[in-house]
Amino acid sequence: MTSLTNKRILLAVTGSIAAYKSADLTRRLREAGAQVRVLMTNGGQEFITPMTLQAVSGNPVYTTLMDVEAESGMGHIELARWADLLLIAPASADCLARLVQGRGDDLLGAVSLACEAPTAVAPAMNQAMWADAATQSNVNTLVERDIYLLGPAEGEQACGEVGSGRMLEPTELVTECSRLFATGSLAGKKVIITAGPTREALDPMRFISNRSSGRMGYAVAEACVEAGAEVTLISGPVCLQTPERVTRVDVESAADMLEAVNEQIINSDIFIAAAAVADYRPLEVAAQKLKKQTQSLSFELEQTTDIVASVAQLKDAPFTVGFAAETNDLEKHALGKLQAKSLDMIAANQIGQAEDGSAIGFENEKNALSVYWQGGKKEFSLMQKSKLARQLVELIAERVAR
Repeated sequence: MTSLTNKRILLAVTGSIAAYKSADLTRRLREAGAQVRVLMTNGGQEFITPMTLQAVSGNPVYTTLMDVEAESGMGHIELARWADLLLIAPASADCLARLVQGRGDDLLGAVSLACEAPTAVAPAMNQAMWADAATQSNVNTLVERDIYLLGPAEGEQACGEVGSGRMLEPTELVTECSRLFATGSLAGKKVIITAGPTREALDPMRFISNRSSGRMGYAVAEACVEAGAEVTLISGPVCLQTPERVTRVDVESAADMLEAVNEQIINSDIFIAAAAVADYRPLEVAAQKLKKQTQSLSFELEQTTDIVASVAQLKDAPFTVGFAAETNDLEKHALGKLQAKSLDMIAANQIGQAEDGSAIGFENEKNALSVYWQGGKKEFSLMQKSKLARQLVELIAERVAR
């Protein structure tokens, strides 16, 4: 298992002879489950062609900051937002110096300034260039700025000299990138997560449900695994693969989900209720398919048990996180639920339809969250749900630790 499954890695290739390894690195990142996009500096293109990296990545290669077509949509900003990790490999001495200076006059410089995801550099240069005081000062500055340093390795170099300055091998870089996503912030914790919709039967064929895709809950489960937790995912009907190292329990109705939660919640440390559980279910379920006989049809509904509230009221309740999807008055409704259900935290998001007609919250790979707890609040802007989940889990880990 590797924690690069579904990770978005933006690989930047700069001017070093080690650029010839970038094709193999791209291939191995994809084999590890990552989605890879490549950008190249002018120096990088002197050693390997964009066509080669386009072929192995399966995506267009980005080379120019002032690309009229790309920049009409602020292409460098979109690249920066897309990435879960900016990996610069190889990173030349010139590249390290430009990063320290904060240069934004080429594509890599602009992307690195705009990228809020972690950045890692894999230096590759002559051993004397690596040992030079200026390079070492630049490296120290980058490390102080929380940029990850991957390597370099020691050995024979292209120039024939021997020493430190070789880029790590592609397999080593894949391993190091995997470790960057393994935070360990929930190590030893048992986490129960609910995800997806529930289905409340009307008859053997029909049911009441909602638009939840389950993506957010599944992303949270994956992020909890990366953080070192033992994760059980209680899932309504969705079309998603089970994240690796996650125990999945499939359920159909709100009653099924409640039963599964009650079975799993014993000795758990954290409960994250990301599922969109039905608030009501039909009072009676027809034994046979309902036939179309009248112009109108009505059903009497009854309330379902509020699962997250029932967990929060347990004598030895785990740290309990609720979710709230709202069409209006987001903060008012979220804070009301936080208080009424005695939750430790609630993550609220707006649902509905954006100006471009796309769905907000449900049926979308992106989301934004407003997270509330007693005396505190944090906003997460619109981003990929995978990235959002990791940031939410780190916040949960911080609150649990307190």
